Parts: sequence; structure tokens; C-alpha cells
Amino acid sequence: MKQTNGMADAAPTAKPSFFSRFLSAVERIGNALPHPATLFGIFALLVIFLSWIFSLFDLSALHPATGETIRPVNLVSTEGLHRILTEMLDNFTGFAPLGTVLVAMLGIGVAEGSGLIGAVLRLLVTKAPEKLLTFVIVMAGVLSNTASEVGYVLLVPLSAIIFLAVGRHPIAGLAAAFAGVSGGYSANLLLGTVDPLLAGLSEEAAQIIDPTYLVNPAGNYYFMFVSTFFIAAAGTWVTERYIVPRLGAYKGDAETEEVRALSAEEKRGMWYALWSMVILSALVLWGLIPEGGFLREAETGSVLRSPFMRGIVAFIFIAAGLAGIAYGVGARTIRNDTDVMNGMAKSMETLGLYMVLVFFAAQFVAYFKWTNLGLIFAIEGAEFLKASGLGPIPLMIAFILLSALINLSMGSASAKWAIMAPVFIPMFMLLDYSPELVQAAYRIGDSTTNIISPMMSYFALIVAFVERYDPKAGIGTVVATMLPYTLIFLAVWTVLLIIWLVFNIPVGPGAPLFLG
Repeated sequence: MKQTNGMADAAPTAKPSFFSRFLSAVERIGNALPHPATLFGIFALLVIFLSWIFSLFDLSALHPATGETIRPVNLVSTEGLHRILTEMLDNFTGFAPLGTVLVAMLGIGVAEGSGLIGAVLRLLVTKAPEKLLTFVIVMAGVLSNTASEVGYVLLVPLSAIIFLAVGRHPIAGLAAAFAGVSGGYSANLLLGTVDPLLAGLSEEAAQIIDPTYLVNPAGNYYFMFVSTFFIAAAGTWVTERYIVPRLGAYKGDAETEEVRALSAEEKRGMWYALWSMVILSALVLWGLIPEGGFLREAETGSVLRSPFMRGIVAFIFIAAGLAGIAYGVGARTIRNDTDVMNGMAKSMETLGLYMVLVFFAAQFVAYFKWTNLGLIFAIEGAEFLKASGLGPIPLMIAFILLSALINLSMGSASAKWAIMAPVFIPMFMLLDYSPELVQAAYRIGDSTTNIISPMMSYFALIVAFVERYDPKAGIGTVVATMLPYTLIFLAVWTVLLIIWLVFNIPVGPGAPLFLG
């Protein structure tokens, strides 16, 4: 049954189902929320107010590691006002995720501006055998997250066109791509811009407990890498088992569009990019494999704490930029240095709103740390969880479900994590769970409900894509189509994390599950 805005076309006066009413309520609540940047500004002011309120009472907590008594610090004071004014700039410029995202996006901008990313995605889906087409589309969607949101605007509509071209329902192809791009947002074979962003927020939160704690952008890499294949397989199964039979044969009037193969120049560009990556990979291996390699830590020879691991954002910038330039030279889309700089500049144009959000988020996180409220809440929360007697598996499952639920009304992954990390990471650290494990659990919940959340920033675009093939489609159509992916992804990913916990497998390089 086709749906429009969550209501059945055939019976407009019928009472909507509980699920439809729930989605409508979520949409109303989400639309009523202020802009995320405004929300952080409100939260920052609220923290200042609460610091005054809690300082009036004899509120305290005993730090379990140092034995120190922690009390709230009042920011509604002369000293607090001075600190707010004098450290506002440092809060912004010193906010860990800001620089990492800006630097990574400079390199990604060159790769995207040269046409490399679009060519790779087209090559993946046009060369796939028909039997593997769905799997390749879901996998390509997952991999597209390396280049931020390019999958939404390029791969999703392209997959619908390809499915239609091979005689299948275009919305099934669109759904498979959307499931990979958005539902598989936290799985990948490569590190992308979201990894340093979330790691920076996790590091800020972890330093509430341990000021020396560092969270590597590759801290979830092992778990992400394995997740890629499970999510791609699960997405393929859902598409073939549920989505294709439910949609049936396509009876719309959309005309088949020709999917353009790579031109000779584009193929030459791909070879140039490939050889540039081979050379760069050889240099990296030369610096890491020998015992005294130049990319290892000088004093201990460690790889985990090497300049390579600590400078992974720089390598993302170098690799993406180098591959983009090589492709551009081969495909003749880059003719001079100005084209390279224009690609970088264009990537920065898309980050204006992000920088506004970061300014307010940085103030909120800093105030939360200064007031000791985050630490006090974490200590008390940790004591409550310890008294509950719940083990690692029930706690992580509960946290995944909480993250998934919050994601329905607040779409931005970084905005949610900036609010949740200062509370939950210190809380779980006091129970000896690593920040990297907590971050991995959060990413599962955040990713799996993206595809059914009207608050997700690209959801309206997906609805528009669906309407090309079904003019009567609406939010209800998209949600009903994507809900099986959410349920299966949530189940598969949760079971995978349980396996990680049972066998005590690190979630990334130098990122054990537990601190003790």
C-alpha cells in the first residue's frame, strides 16, 4: 500500500496506525526543536545557570581514582564571567574536531572536485555483475562515507537509474543505496571525515576523567572494517528478501536513462590515481614495517603511538589530495594549481554552517568541563550503573538503543555526540569501559535509525528522489520501505558488538574494550 505523509491513500479517513502516529509525533517534536547551533547556545546558557543552582547546595562527589571531593564550580561569578570572556576564542580554536575536519575535507575536496569520487562510484556500480549488483550498491554506499555526504547526492539517484535500466524496480535500487550510505554510516574500509570528528569529541569528554587521554581517529577501525561486510550482506538480504517482493514490478512511466560508462580520459585518470596510491602505500609501509622505520615512534619503535597513527588526519589529507590531483591530471579535469585550490575552497564552502555549530558546541563542552557538572553526573551515574549489577553486554545494548532513539529526533551525529559524550564517556570510563568502545556503541545506534528519521538532513532529498518514480509517495513510503533495514542492521550490528565483547577484541589500533 502506498503512503503519503504516513497516511493511506485508499482510506484517508481511516484512523492511522500506532506506528504512523508515532512517526508523526517524532516529526513534530523534531521540527519544533531549534537549530542544532541554537540548541548548543541554549545548553551553554543552561550549564551556566545550573552551575549557580548546584553551587548553592552541598552537592559533591568523591572521585574514585584520586579520592578528591568534586564540587560544582559557579560560573555566575566574577571569576566565571572573566573566564567565559577570555577563553571564548580558545574554546573555539582549540576544539579538537574543528581542525581535524577542516584538514581532512581539504584533501577530500580535491578528490571530489577532480571527479575522482564520482568516477569510482560509477565504476563500482556499472561494472558489477547483475547477480552482485545489489551487494555492490550497498557496499558502494558504505564506502561513499569516506567522502562525507557525496553518496546521498550521487549514488542514491544513480542506483535507482541502474535498477531501472536492468528491468528492476528503481525504488529498490534507491533503497539499497540509501541503506548503505546512511544506515551503514559507521562502517567503512577506509577512514573518513566522521572518524576524526567523533574521536575529537570523545577525546574532549575522556579528558574530563583523564586529562592525558587521547582518542585516535582510527580508534574504531577494526570494528568498522569488519562491519562493512556484515552491513553490505545484511542490506543485500533485506533488499532481495523484503523490498523487491514488496514493491513488485515497476509500472510507472519513468524512462530508462543511459548510465554513462567511463570515458578514455576518465579511465586514464583512474590509473593515475591508482598508481599514486600504490606509491604512497609503499612509502607508508617502508616507514612502518622495518623495526627502525621513519614513521614509527622514535623512542620505542611503537606503531600504535607512531606519528603515522597520531597523524592519521594528515594522511587522509595527503592521500585524498594526491589521488585527486593524479586523477585530475590523467582525466584532464585539473589543468593547473588553481583547479586544485578551487576544489579545496569548494569543500570549505560546505562547512560554513558546521563552523557555526562548532563555535557553540565548543562553548557548551568547555563550560560543562569547567563547572565539574559532567564529572559529578558521571560519578553518580557510574555508581548507579555499578549498583544495578548489569554486565557489559546489557549496558552496551541499552546504550545502543538509547542512541538509536535519540537519533529519531536529532539528526546530526556530531551534534548528538557533543551532548552525549561529556556525560556517557566519563560515566563508562569510571566503570573501566574505554571511550573507543562507548563511541562504537553510539555509532551503531546513530547509524541504524538514520534511514527512518525525518530529522536526518538528507531525508527530504530521499523523499524527492522516491517521488520521481512514485508521485504519490511521501514520508510514510520512505519510512515503510527503510524500516526493515533499520531492524536488521540494528540486530546484526548489536550481535557483532556482543561477539567483540565476548572475545575481548580491540575495536581499533590501541583501543581495547576496557581500561583496567
